[in-house]
This record gives sequence, C-alpha cells and structure tokens, in this order.
Amino acid sequence: MAVINTMEELKKVRDKAKAALNMEGEANKTRIVVGLGTCGIASGAGHTMKAIEDELKKRNVENVELELTGCIGFCEFEPLVDIIRPNQPKVTYIKVDEEKARQIVEKHVINNEIIDEWIVPNI
Repeated sequence: MAVINTMEELKKVRDKAKAALNMEGEANKTRIVVGLGTCGIASGAGHTMKAIEDELKKRNVENVELELTGCIGFCEFEPLVDIIRPNQPKVTYIKVDEEKARQIVEKHVINNEIIDEWIVPNI
C-alpha cells in the first residue's frame, strides 16, 4: 500500500473508494460490517462474523455484502456490527455475540426491525 503524502493523493483514494461503493448493483445491497481489529478479535468478533455468515446461508439471504473492518475506536463495545441499508442511516450494534448476531440477521436484515436496546446512536 502506498503512502499518502498530499491532499491530492488523499482525494484520489477517497474518490476511488466512493466509486467502489457506488458500483452498479451494489447500491441496493445491505452491507453488514463486522469490526475485526485486534480489540474485536479479542472480544469474539470472529465468532460473531461466522454466526452472521452461517445465518445468512441458512436463511438463503441474498443481496447482502458481509464485510470486515479494523478498529474504529470503540473497544469497550466490541464486537461491533454495522448494518448499512440503502437510503437508511447506519445502525451500529454493540457487544454482538453469536446469539445476538443471529437475531440481528433475522430481525434487522430480513425484517427491517432495529433492535434498539443493542445499538449506539450516532456513531
């Protein structure tokens, strides 16, 4: 990975990332993003991600991208899971174990029901 030395280089990276997010067909997909930085892994995020993957397969859920990201600075709330649906605000779930992960797939991803008691508003 190249080092970014100027604002112009940073803008090019940003524009490339924006273009990747807006690829044809991708704009209508729900994105599930699991924090797998060191803090997330130590808190069990690997198991969380596996539970989400298994639940999506079990329920034959399509039009969903399961992604991972590094630490976002909320270590005390790990494992963190973001649900990003088209034309809706991002929802961040905290302390997501395997059971919560399965319920998030069922209730939020499939039935569009946010589980309010498990979220942190405005992250």
